Amino acid sequence: MKGNDVITAIKRKLRLRTDQKLSERIGISVPAIQLWKNRTKVTARQFAEMVHRASLAGANNLQTNAICPIVEFFRIDKCSSRGGAGFEVFTEKDGNDRHGDPIIHPYRNGLKEELKKHFGVYVFFDSRGQAIYTGKARQQKLWKEINLAFNRDRGEVQKIKRVNHPQRRQAYRTSDQQARQITDNLVSLHDIAAYFSAYQVVDGMIDDLESLLVRSFANDLLNIRMERFTRHRN
Repeated sequence: MKGNDVITAIKRKLRLRTDQKLSERIGISVPAIQLWKNRTKVTARQFAEMVHRASLAGANNLQTNAICPIVEFFRIDKCSSRGGAGFEVFTEKDGNDRHGDPIIHPYRNGLKEELKKHFGVYVFFDSRGQAIYTGKARQQKLWKEINLAFNRDRGEVQKIKRVNHPQRRQAYRTSDQQARQITDNLVSLHDIAAYFSAYQVVDGMIDDLESLLVRSFANDLLNIRMERFTRHRN
């Protein structure tokens, strides 16, 4: 087999068009790829060396790109979603100009676009910076999944003790006129979350990374399910 045939077949299989892209993927320099193209015959030893280098490059790429922070401890600025059906963790709008048109905040807009591009895992924190909920975005992108969790009915899981003060217009009553008890109250995640972090994660690691986070902080998080690692789920 000729070297050029080998390089062409690998490019086709990996759907790569240039020698530079192939170099980055399999860990062989562009000049070395050119030498491969000029070979009239490829020996078994030469082919084995290429496979070995590609294996090392693949492992290195995985270590480098497996988990990439998108944002960490970003302060939540709760706002109504479109249509007012729920809430979003923040808005990219930063007021209006003199014509009444919305002003777009470049940092928040850029962050929102990144969250809309990637899958991964996310963590919500309370006002003290303590993790209270972690989840994964594997079927849909981070932005959508984060906001779904932000609004999700949590049932009996999230309860805090507080006093139910009247919301309608009425006179204040002293404690000898009316005692207001401290009772258990159900709260939504959007009522207690103050910060969030989000991480882009390669597909094969999303489930296990979520499981690691949930199981590592089992006594602190408000997650209902105690997620299992992939090999234990069947």
